[in-house]
Amino acid sequence: MMRQGATLARSERNMATTPTRKDPVAAKNPPATSPSTMSVVAPAVGWLIPGAGHLIQKRWIRGLLLMASIVIMFVLGLLMDGRIYRPNGGDILDILGFIGDLGAGGMYIVSRAMDLGHTIVPHTTADYGTKYLIVAGLLNFISVADAYHIAIGKKS
Repeated sequence: MMRQGATLARSERNMATTPTRKDPVAAKNPPATSPSTMSVVAPAVGWLIPGAGHLIQKRWIRGLLLMASIVIMFVLGLLMDGRIYRPNGGDILDILGFIGDLGAGGMYIVSRAMDLGHTIVPHTTADYGTKYLIVAGLLNFISVADAYHIAIGKKS
């Protein structure tokens, strides 16, 4: 019985002096916490107004560059008589075009309300304009994802 108590005391003493190792996986992936307000607001505002998700997180240069590039691309697409896709369940390319356009957020909503981009113009610049509109929306989707990653601390 005495020997068992001495062994237990020795093992407790060894545990106290043994340095603990940090788990490298836990250091890279911090435990999940509840979503902060910024992780919800930044992507929503960033979708509605391109670049604003970064601006409300005080990422001034990145936000202004994204805002300028997305807005200019969208406006150029409209000036080239690009087609703005409407929601429909028809052709898969129309559905993908609609998803791309929808990514532009508030600009898509305003352009639909003003009935812009509704005619199909059969010349080459109109086709380029349509692509500009879609790419502006897709770039805004990427911007929204970036704003979310900054808000949750995954990216600095």
